[in-house]
Amino acid sequence: MTAHPPSANAPRPDPDKTADTSSGTTPSPETSDETRARPANRSGGDDGASRPGEAEEAERQALIAERKRMAAQLETLKNEKMRKQLEQMESEMRPKAPETPPAQEPQQEGDRPEQQQARIAVSQAQPRKRHWLALLSFAIMVGAPVLLSVWYLWDRAHDRYVSYAGFSVRTEEIGSAFDLLGGVAELSGSSSSDTDILYKFIQSPEMVARINAEIDLREVWSRPGRHWSDPGDDPVYAYNPDGPVAGLFTGTDSETRGSIEDLTAYWDRMVKVYSDSGTGLIDLEVQAFTAEESRRIAQLVYDESSAMINRLSAIAREDATRYAREELDQAVERLKEAREALTRFRNRTQIVDPSASMQGQMGILSSLQSELAQTMIDLDILQQTAQGSDPRITQLERRIDVIQRRIAEERRKLGMGSDETAPPDPDDESAFANLVGEYERLTVDREFAEQSYTAALGAYDSALAEAQRQSRYLAAHVSPTMPERATRPERAKLTGLVALFSFLIWAVMVLGVYALRDRR
Repeated sequence: MTAHPPSANAPRPDPDKTADTSSGTTPSPETSDETRARPANRSGGDDGASRPGEAEEAERQALIAERKRMAAQLETLKNEKMRKQLEQMESEMRPKAPETPPAQEPQQEGDRPEQQQARIAVSQAQPRKRHWLALLSFAIMVGAPVLLSVWYLWDRAHDRYVSYAGFSVRTEEIGSAFDLLGGVAELSGSSSSDTDILYKFIQSPEMVARINAEIDLREVWSRPGRHWSDPGDDPVYAYNPDGPVAGLFTGTDSETRGSIEDLTAYWDRMVKVYSDSGTGLIDLEVQAFTAEESRRIAQLVYDESSAMINRLSAIAREDATRYAREELDQAVERLKEAREALTRFRNRTQIVDPSASMQGQMGILSSLQSELAQTMIDLDILQQTAQGSDPRITQLERRIDVIQRRIAEERRKLGMGSDETAPPDPDDESAFANLVGEYERLTVDREFAEQSYTAALGAYDSALAEAQRQSRYLAAHVSPTMPERATRPERAKLTGLVALFSFLIWAVMVLGVYALRDRR
């Protein structure tokens, strides 16, 4: 089936007119002229009816091009409509502008009607009440403290001088000559416990009281003045037991001296102590309103610290030798008692050394026994050669009897019994065996007391030598210095810190207020 081209006189829908009608606008003059010109072009094409194939192809290409143009125009209209809707929604979401009509912008050449309708007038931003309040709070919370700090630091604050000192507690441990030769002697060292004790002592009320007894600290540190009414006074940094705020309400004749606790609290502000537990070093910073006073206070602190360390050394030496001295005293008493007991024994028995006397008695007993044996031999020989009535036999028998009685007496003296069958009497004080036993007991007690005394004396000497070797002393690696210029207060640093913290406080407050406002 062949498509016949429409006649020139048949009405055809105009795409531009249709698009303009659908969008609700009136077609422009250019669009109307173009529409009127198209029939003329089509009418001119009737002259080529002799070539129906070429005309049909040209008409088909024209229709395709027209359809593409109409589709592009429809897509443009859709995008424009969507943009208008979005602008309308945004305008509804914005806060309402003042009722005064906005100034109309001059129409620019080439603007489309849709673009002219989409223009929205925006009023110029004006500062509101909250902005003025934030600025006022900044001036009060940041500007005023900074200006007040600058005024006080540069106008009323007095210069302060700082004296530095550094020292440490040393312990000398010198060993014996054998230790020195062996190379095991520890010559010196530092004690961290002594350093901690000294660190606390410098900050204690006792140290403050000792220094105050040497130099009137209240007078020295109150010299700049403590009254706000006097423009030459420094009530913030001067010593005032009532505090700098109290100076606003007291007169110039108020001179409260304060207690030792108030002076100690101010001492912590003017005397800084830094301790290094690793090395055992102590650094001291003393502030005063004159260079001479700061150095004098630092020197007094060093002297009192040295005296305290010496007292600690004496106490440690006393503790180390006290027990050894007590043992030595007990050993001396024991030795005296043993010697006195031995002396009483000698006086009572009239024997200096029972052992020597017993040896003499044993010698006598041995000689008697030998003589008894010889007499008995002579008696036996005489009985074999002489008659029984021979007077020599009677004499020898009488001699033997006398020797036996003497032997028995000597044995009794020695505590061996009168004969071999009779046991010795343990209560017989004249028996040499009992005397020797008592003497040996007293001798053992005396020897034990002497040995105890010797050991106690050696322990005491050793403890005393050890205590003397382990002596503590304070060694200064930085003597108290004489400052040449004032380094306190650090005006620029303090001003910067005041500005920084004031700004941080103000910023946190403003952010908090705005956060609460947004939550409503």
